[in-house]
Amino acid sequence: MEEKTVDLKEFKSAKEAPKPKDLAELDKEEKERLKLLGLDEELKREGEYVQIDAVPLLCRKKVEGLEILPITEALKKYEWIKDYYWKAVSPEKDQFTKAVAEDLDDGYFIRVFPNYKLVYPVQTCLYIRTENIAQKVHNIVIVEEGAELNLITSCSVHPHIGSALHIGISEFYIKKGGKLTFTMIHMWGEKTSVRPRTGIIVEEGGTFVSTYVSLFPVKNIQTAPVCRLIGKDAKASFISIIANHPDSYIDIGGEVHLEAKNSRTEIISRNVVYGGENIARGKIIAKAPKVKGHLECQGLMLSDKGIMRAIPELDSFFYDVELTHEAAVGKIAQEEVEYLMARGLSEEEAISLIVKGFLTIKIEGIPPALQSQIDKTLELAKLGF
Repeated sequence: MEEKTVDLKEFKSAKEAPKPKDLAELDKEEKERLKLLGLDEELKREGEYVQIDAVPLLCRKKVEGLEILPITEALKKYEWIKDYYWKAVSPEKDQFTKAVAEDLDDGYFIRVFPNYKLVYPVQTCLYIRTENIAQKVHNIVIVEEGAELNLITSCSVHPHIGSALHIGISEFYIKKGGKLTFTMIHMWGEKTSVRPRTGIIVEEGGTFVSTYVSLFPVKNIQTAPVCRLIGKDAKASFISIIANHPDSYIDIGGEVHLEAKNSRTEIISRNVVYGGENIARGKIIAKAPKVKGHLECQGLMLSDKGIMRAIPELDSFFYDVELTHEAAVGKIAQEEVEYLMARGLSEEEAISLIVKGFLTIKIEGIPPALQSQIDKTLELAKLGF
């Protein structure tokens, strides 16, 4: 299977889609779909942002010390946002960044004030409801000095639409001693193309923890966030949990630049391949002495009709660094299946249980509520044959 190209001309602007006025317009099936991804009124949230196609329908905060606005409003309200807009990601990076720069559909702006530590997560949702549109969003998140934010982004499409394209530009800025835990739980469609373009800048003593979960069928995804650790003792973790279904093309990467003393990173991926093509990339570049980086990729093949590629890369410009990588691709051991079947499980149930165990990663630094949401998504996904 060759790399999937996307022709932007095949998609209409999201601005041409019908404009809903309220979330109440969503039908029961849509509401249930979004609830599975964490958009649930019963869950405790510090703030929420929901965008359908090109229209922000919900934007509210529940606490002081937090600001949430549609990005179009924020750009009008604050002159200083220009210091962050298109600074971690270049608008000239590729055809997708250019498309967003030329025709922005909106997105969210989130800022946590200095030394303000949010107790509960902020929830955002970018939802495509109209067939054959390109949703083009730009998000900016600023975690000020000493602040902490847990951000959950749930992205999905209407259960019954066909082709759609999501382009998401996201820029994250973590100031001195700040911490951002960013969790993406996505449920795209079998004909959805997805092109996130992400840049992260972490200052001295700052922490960025990113978890990407994609367990449901999708047409193709290609993304490779670029993170710069520019302050000493800055750290970043990237974890991806992927189920690659037949006819899906998923190319997930991560690139971290260690630019300051004692900065460190880890890039970890777990990939289960039922079919299609899965590419797990990781790149760590040591641009300063006394830095550490680790790449880890594990793939589980459940079919001879799929392809799994692991592509680690380590670059260093200094001798006093510690960069490591490990990669493994294998299959489920038959004795494991037989062991579980001997205890009353069917073969399908046994395989599903093994797969869920393989994809379950206990992530250091992630709050229990977010870990619970990830575990719940694993339970809901059909991970057997």
